[in-house]
Amino acid sequence: MTPLGGFFAMAGDSLRAIFRRPFAVGEFLEQTWFIASVSFLPAIFVTIPFTVVVQFFINQLLMEIGATDLSGAGAGLVVIQELGPFCSVLVVAGAGATAVCADLGARKIREELDAMEVLGLDPMQRLVAPRILAFVVVSVGLYGIVCVVGLIGTYIFAVTLGGASPGLFVSNLTLVTGTGAFITALIKTALFGVAAALVACYLGMNAKGGPKGVGEAVNQTVVLTLMVLLVINSTITTVYLQLGG
Repeated sequence: MTPLGGFFAMAGDSLRAIFRRPFAVGEFLEQTWFIASVSFLPAIFVTIPFTVVVQFFINQLLMEIGATDLSGAGAGLVVIQELGPFCSVLVVAGAGATAVCADLGARKIREELDAMEVLGLDPMQRLVAPRILAFVVVSVGLYGIVCVVGLIGTYIFAVTLGGASPGLFVSNLTLVTGTGAFITALIKTALFGVAAALVACYLGMNAKGGPKGVGEAVNQTVVLTLMVLLVINSTITTVYLQLGG
């Protein structure tokens, strides 16, 4: 089976395993806490420069046309619809996915996964399914944190350095960003989490060549995850805009 075929086969098996009982609740809680602990602070540190830089360019454009007080509308659009999902899962992919890949890769080369199958335990049900749900939960939670931090950062920058009116900034936040954009961003974030988990689990469970192979799988996880996220982001955004979003 080709690597792409193996990936989709594992994706189908793992998604079916989510609904199979008994569900590994302990593993899910442990992985959720672990991914959140390694992703929380990096998400905040990535969000602030990303959003402030984008807000700087928005303010420069609005100053040229004399509409500085509309900076709140630009901040809402950029942070909630685009940078929020992308920053949250960018960190999850960089920190959480690599850690999960390394963990599963180490289990693979120690033949723990084979031992589980010999004992009649399904690795998809016991290991992969809880990690997929953990990635989704952490990604959506980080999305909320990233939005709050991003909006606060853009508010401070736009008001203190950009000369925008505080009241108009806040009132214009939802001018071009409505409920549809928010729901689309949540769906996008959840799909990002699923994709990052599947890539990390697949590469980790198929690592070969000892510790060196695990290291190579971790490196591939970062690259492939970002590629998949870009494809998902472009596809969902295009469909949303075509539907009149």
